[in-house]
Amino acid sequence: MLREEENRALIETGTGTPMGELLRRYWQPIAAVAELDDNPIKNVRLMGENLVLYKDKSGTYGLVDQHCPHRRADLSYGIVEDCGLRCNYHGWLWDETGACRQQPFEEVARPEARYKERVTIKAYPVEAKAGLLWAYLGPAPAPLLPTWEPFTWRNGFVQIVFAEVPCSWFQGQENSIDPVHFEWLHSNWGAVLRGEDGPRAPTHLKLAFDEFEYGFTYRRVREDTNEDDPLWTVGRVCLWPNALFTGEHFEWRVPIDDDHMLSVGWFFNRVPKEQEPFVQGRIPYWHGPIKDPQTGRWISSHVMNQDFIAWVGQGAIADRTREHLGESDRGIIAMRKKLLEQARVVADGGEPKGLVRDPAENACVRLPIIGRDRYVNGFSKAELMNEQVAGLFYGRDFVFQAGQPAEIARAYRQAMGMEAG
Repeated sequence: MLREEENRALIETGTGTPMGELLRRYWQPIAAVAELDDNPIKNVRLMGENLVLYKDKSGTYGLVDQHCPHRRADLSYGIVEDCGLRCNYHGWLWDETGACRQQPFEEVARPEARYKERVTIKAYPVEAKAGLLWAYLGPAPAPLLPTWEPFTWRNGFVQIVFAEVPCSWFQGQENSIDPVHFEWLHSNWGAVLRGEDGPRAPTHLKLAFDEFEYGFTYRRVREDTNEDDPLWTVGRVCLWPNALFTGEHFEWRVPIDDDHMLSVGWFFNRVPKEQEPFVQGRIPYWHGPIKDPQTGRWISSHVMNQDFIAWVGQGAIADRTREHLGESDRGIIAMRKKLLEQARVVADGGEPKGLVRDPAENACVRLPIIGRDRYVNGFSKAELMNEQVAGLFYGRDFVFQAGQPAEIARAYRQAMGMEAG
């Protein structure tokens, strides 16, 4: 069990809180690049802060306070300019650094006052990478935005999926280091939901959790595997500080506030060699529903929707003072300890683990990956159709989240050579 103060320390992400200050040392994915191509202004709530994300006419991204410092007007209704975002109320113009570029009437009435030089707006850096827009809310100098190895892979169909989940970010992140839930939540319960009355999934026999620079790996042996299986020799990654990485996809658990999170999924599917070269000009994005509008019940048909049910079922903020943890929770215990430890490092003025500052290292930050050769070098269409890439989730239908738009499903199948273009 955790003490109440420890539980609060793990879930509170506002400015000045232990976890809020730790998470602000890392870049967070907040939107898709294509979103701002479709609409250049977007409201963003991130770690309890109400912000406006925009792309100006020069192509520069900005992330600023939602409210104009003049009379507190809502900048999400602002005017995108060649350089910055202009308030629609009185025309004050703000750039991506937080500087005021223009104050139309003030400059006419009293140009000698140079008032615009004395007013700023809260602003945070934004970078684009891998089809996502990332924000950094911490102190300067910002670390490099990691170039995770899958971001360098070619000949893949990528899609980005968002969902707002009404619970703490940490309930999602604990799921990232909980291998036994696969056996029950996704395999056994999934079979029940599909009406299947067959044998239960292979039982987990052995677990191991290992820390490395960019998080933890979890490794397992099941009844149908042994210690030669890559699930044991390589494992999966609980990516520091708030993500899961399984080889073909990432899932970030981004705090909206203390009791809401944004799930950000980045999915890569290598196309068969017969489909190469495949170049994706625009990475598609979509927002997945989490409730059935007809029944009001949580959607349970897809892998991550099942995860969401488990998380929100604990309440918006889980009461960890009432837990009874078991042997399978050793990874969760280790992650909690490390997060609290690293929050103390930050509070003492130090730099937490997992930051990337060396440009040479950032050319390609490698992670433990099961099946790396198939992602990098590919496979034939015959292998794909014969399911010789089992476990990589290559199929006609998207299994992770409900609600994939028909046009994205069709584009995926065409990319994979599953139907005519």
